[in-house]
Amino acid sequence: MNRHLVGATIAILVAISPVAAEARCVPNNTVIAAKAVPVIQYKNTTIDGVKVFYREAGPKDAPVLLLLHGFPTSSHMFRNLIPLLADRYRVIAPDYPGYGQSDAPDHTKFDYTFANLTNIVDKLTEKVGADRYSMYVMDYGAPIGYRLALKHPDRVETLIVQNGNAYTEGLAAFWDPIKAYWAEKTPERREALASLVTLETTKFQYTDGMGDVARISPDNWVVDQALLDRPGNKDIQLDLLGDYGSNVPLYPQFQAFFRDHKPPTLIVWGKNDKIFPESGAHPYLRDLPNAEMHILDSGHFALEDKLDVMAPLIRDFLARKLCK
Repeated sequence: MNRHLVGATIAILVAISPVAAEARCVPNNTVIAAKAVPVIQYKNTTIDGVKVFYREAGPKDAPVLLLLHGFPTSSHMFRNLIPLLADRYRVIAPDYPGYGQSDAPDHTKFDYTFANLTNIVDKLTEKVGADRYSMYVMDYGAPIGYRLALKHPDRVETLIVQNGNAYTEGLAAFWDPIKAYWAEKTPERREALASLVTLETTKFQYTDGMGDVARISPDNWVVDQALLDRPGNKDIQLDLLGDYGSNVPLYPQFQAFFRDHKPPTLIVWGKNDKIFPESGAHPYLRDLPNAEMHILDSGHFALEDKLDVMAPLIRDFLARKLCK
């Protein structure tokens, strides 16, 4: 064979070999260190006789970030966010009683109210030694977090608000049958809310208004619905839907907390959410004019759709506010 042809053949083989390709991509004498993956621990503790499950990750001496989930999910909603924050923060995400992996006592034997859920979360923070914390609040997590803030205003370092209400402007048409039950707690009006704990509604909450439904894992509504379908759980959810009305009279106190304590606040809101619509986001600026607001083309569970947008916003916000 012609020696020039041999040389050309060898050159081609070298060029397409994996070793040569790696050599082209990695500069000589460069060491690439793999970023450590935070370890998430899955823990249980007993509070007021109830097993409370929570996820925990991150350095024990780091600033605490308390993640408070919404309806009808659990700390499962934060499963993808936790590893993206736990390198710098101690992240704690509980399941309220009646949700996720926590106990779900019969509704006749446990007080399913937002006041009681707040007390459970409060006692959990004390058990784990979190005497100061930032809070990510979403949906039900908002009134729970804000009630916690009223109890311990000086413990709250920052707020991250995602589709969670503190203003009447956010109580849209979706809430009309729920408001009717608040006004008159008849068996008929209670049963009219049973559609809110069905698979159809659970799937709707994850898919409606999303920019890209292909990003939404079906595991979400499969997992949530399996837990909603546990014996007795429907009554737990109807009790809490009925008690949500107890939060509305506290809105002025929540707003006073915002004005008086001015916690640094990041608002990341899915604008297409029919449950907590965009109209509930903008009033925050009345009481927190320095809040950073990002209205996203997403729905109720925006973390499922826009994690790639939200995680960098949250990391940047916390770094500027907590790591000075």
